[in-house]
Amino acid sequence: MTLLNILIGTFLAGVGSVLIAAMLARALLSRLTQQLLSLAAGALLATAFMHLLPEAFESGTSPHRLFLTLLIGVVFFFLLDKAELWHHGHEHSHHGSYEHHHHHNDEKMSGSWAVLLGDSIHAFGDGILVAAAFLVDTTLGVAASVAILAHEVPHHIGDLIVLQQSTQQPQKALIKLSMAGGITVLGGLCGYALIDGHQSLLPYLLTVASSSYIYVALADLIPQLQKRLSMSATLAQIIWLFAGIALVTISTSIFNN
Repeated sequence: MTLLNILIGTFLAGVGSVLIAAMLARALLSRLTQQLLSLAAGALLATAFMHLLPEAFESGTSPHRLFLTLLIGVVFFFLLDKAELWHHGHEHSHHGSYEHHHHHNDEKMSGSWAVLLGDSIHAFGDGILVAAAFLVDTTLGVAASVAILAHEVPHHIGDLIVLQQSTQQPQKALIKLSMAGGITVLGGLCGYALIDGHQSLLPYLLTVASSSYIYVALADLIPQLQKRLSMSATLAQIIWLFAGIALVTISTSIFNN
């Protein structure tokens, strides 16, 4: 049953986020990207601080070791960010509407493969972390899956824009990105095979997952929201942030009952 939950959770987080992003982009709702970023930030922070970290610390593992793991994790994801392998999502916001392209076709193709490579690596890591969460508790796995889903949707909207520029077939771009998202399932299977029987590793993996979620929220998502806005727009950001927290809380409470 745990393996089935892992397969469902990783599929929804990986491929589901791509399909939702495609629907939003197709419906011309990409103007809601800022709100979706707020939602994702709230979901990630809620999952890390209200579910993953408490579960890790309740395991009886030394708090000093877990805090060290958290610190190492944050630094590790910072280095991945620097290498542009983990977070390529910030490129989408920094390049505006992508109207000013002076690249050749081969450069567009290499850019599309860079997006797919980054997505695949990211998805594989997400799958392992989701598997670790499900191996502890179904509710924890649901929270991790929902957080990843919320985080990936706004980024996949930008990914689709990049990929569609390298091909005249939007459907082909969607298939490529869905395949990259499907690597999440492979990561979940590998995580299940490696972690099952090594339960002592779970508190550390939950802490690593927390460091990933915290870093993404604070270093990637929230900085994109730090703009001078009107009072109504700022209020909307805050509402969507709390909506992300509520999304995780409601999702986990359903599975608790």
